Amino acid sequence: MRLKRLCFALCLFFTTHTAQAAPPRVIMNLNGTWDFEQTVTAWAPAVFSRKIPVPGLVHLATPRIEEYDKFFKRLQKVDAKKQHGVYNIDYTPRYSWYRKKVFVSKDLASMEGVLSIKKSQYVTQVFVNGIDLGSFMECYTPVEVAVSRALKFGQENEIIIKTGDRYWLPSAAAGSTDKEKEHYLPGIWDDVSLTFTNKLRVNRVLVLPDLDQKKAHVKVKLWNLNPAQIYFGESTRDSLLLNIKIREKKSNRLVAEFSQPHISVRDRQNELDAVIPMNDVHAWSPEDPFLYTAEISVDYKGKTSDVLQKNFGMRDFERKGKFFYLNGDKYYLRGSNITLQRFFEDPDCRNLAWDREWVKKMLIDIPKKLDWNAMRICVGIVPDFWYDLADEYGLLFQNEWFYWQNHGWNEQIRKEYTDWVWSDGSHPSIAIWDGINENWDDFIGNVLIPELKKLDPTRIWDAGFMTATSMHNDDMDEPHPYQGVSDFKEPGRLFYPLGDLDYKPGIVKDMEGSSAAQLVNEYGWIWLWRDGTPSKLTVEVYDKYLGKNATAAERWFLQAYWLQLETEWLRSNRSVAGVLAFCHLTNNFGYTGDWFVGDIKDLRPAPALFAFKDAFTVKNVFINLTDERYVSEMPAHKPGSQLNLTLTGVNDDNKSARGTLEIVLINSKGEHVLKEERAIELPASDRIGMAYSLKLPDAADGYLLQTFFAEEGAKEKKSSRRYIRVGDMKQYNYYTPKVTDDKL
Repeated sequence: MRLKRLCFALCLFFTTHTAQAAPPRVIMNLNGTWDFEQTVTAWAPAVFSRKIPVPGLVHLATPRIEEYDKFFKRLQKVDAKKQHGVYNIDYTPRYSWYRKKVFVSKDLASMEGVLSIKKSQYVTQVFVNGIDLGSFMECYTPVEVAVSRALKFGQENEIIIKTGDRYWLPSAAAGSTDKEKEHYLPGIWDDVSLTFTNKLRVNRVLVLPDLDQKKAHVKVKLWNLNPAQIYFGESTRDSLLLNIKIREKKSNRLVAEFSQPHISVRDRQNELDAVIPMNDVHAWSPEDPFLYTAEISVDYKGKTSDVLQKNFGMRDFERKGKFFYLNGDKYYLRGSNITLQRFFEDPDCRNLAWDREWVKKMLIDIPKKLDWNAMRICVGIVPDFWYDLADEYGLLFQNEWFYWQNHGWNEQIRKEYTDWVWSDGSHPSIAIWDGINENWDDFIGNVLIPELKKLDPTRIWDAGFMTATSMHNDDMDEPHPYQGVSDFKEPGRLFYPLGDLDYKPGIVKDMEGSSAAQLVNEYGWIWLWRDGTPSKLTVEVYDKYLGKNATAAERWFLQAYWLQLETEWLRSNRSVAGVLAFCHLTNNFGYTGDWFVGDIKDLRPAPALFAFKDAFTVKNVFINLTDERYVSEMPAHKPGSQLNLTLTGVNDDNKSARGTLEIVLINSKGEHVLKEERAIELPASDRIGMAYSLKLPDAADGYLLQTFFAEEGAKEKKSSRRYIRVGDMKQYNYYTPKVTDDKL
């Protein structure tokens, strides 16, 4: 009996103490509603009279901030404008104060607390229970503060986070200038959490895949939170055991594990790394976004000090010659751009950037229906969960820092860019790091990028307009071949032959002559606002092609037709490794525009997005002929004459494709005056030309020449179109097919 009682007592003791033992990592999610206020001076407000969601910029405060209407202007008319000065402000700069009261249990008193703010702008200062824990000028990488010495355990704690205005951002800060932005909204714009670990904290994890060699390189930044040496003879280092387990994310099947002892220096960040072999590797791609999870734990003094999990994908993205290769196969990039920092200026932006369902539809669902596999995150990065969505559903990013006009001191740029790679580098969706937009910087291009390639050798770097003439190692170029902008302004300049796939202005000749991969990530100087109004940069363009009295419907149709033809032109070029149109999401009242209509919360596609369905499809046949409906300089054809042209077959797939090509000619009444079919084959990963000739009708009219390619076994036909004029007429009419459907 005494033995049974003793056993029961021991079981009770171990059960109780096991239940009460602190886990290796305790996470307190601080997202949600915070108290909020603004002040003109840097003194904390006496009263917090507003509420604000976190994450969320200051425009989401209720009641609204003062001068809200100066940040969000719904313009009734557009004035042509080229750029804006960052210090030309029309509002009063203010400090923004976020406050939250948090109860911290006594059970956590033996652990180390770290406050993490993933992204906040501009200059973040942290106070806990009235204690100033530091200021940080980083806007796009996490701010992390050790807070245990300021906490009151078993009590309520007051956390105050102050953010400054862009007007006051220090000169040393890396980037944050965009000459097409007029208002920069401050605030906390990514997740906030308070985490508790034991003395050794896994602070950063960078998982770099090597699919070809079937191994993962795991790099760890370990934060040793033990105090530095206080008394002579005290230890300055600690022994630890680094453990790594890799599992399939969905099935949780263990595929690899690893353990290795290390030494960590106290009161600093220590870098550890491990190379882990993996068998039976499942590759990640946009078409098959298979994910793994790496679990990194640290054993210290006989117990687990911290555990952190990081998702990653096994994929190899590289440049060979002038093209990109994904997992060993040539891979063309197709897609668009997102300028989130500009979208923050949009009066309709609300909290949409943090609405997961809305972001998924905009970022994943619509692009997938357009055969897009890539996106350039342009002049500024995005909240972390955007990258998670791209990892999970399959999308590649050219991930661009907020750096257009030169801004920043070299050492601060090095610090922020390095932590950028550490913070975001495990996302398989990020294929290209982009350090600069449309600019040159010798330090970034020739000093910093080579350094960061050693930290992350698995990705390509882009440096804006720096090419082999200004860089020691030029992986890729990002040409922006805007056309049709100034052909009507400069005396003697030739007209733009819209639709001519062989057109080779100087920028195209440079692309073809370069040895680097060419990723066209901006084109289409034909922007509209969401009500069909020209943007600040395109008023003269629409006046030229449609006249000053054009309707919104006429402008939307021209935009869709123009973008289809320019996309065909760029995708037909055998030197181009990828085409990303500009722009999928931006500020509705800005210098450019996106391709939605009405309230952006509804994501109603403009005609341009429907036109992209055919222009960006993986396989299609494009008509190589200059448009004659809008390009007035083109002469009309003689009735009954022979029209000789070229058709260009495009196949981005690494397998050849057979199918049927249907060719029709339609008069202004919508009647088919010509219709014929032919069997064709499109070679793998290539572009081919096919000669074609047709006899034009005897009747003078405006005609639509259209092709339809149907791959064997496919139900949907992909089209290309050109307008031509036959005969001498004062005014031509044209058949205008329905551009939109319900499939987006």
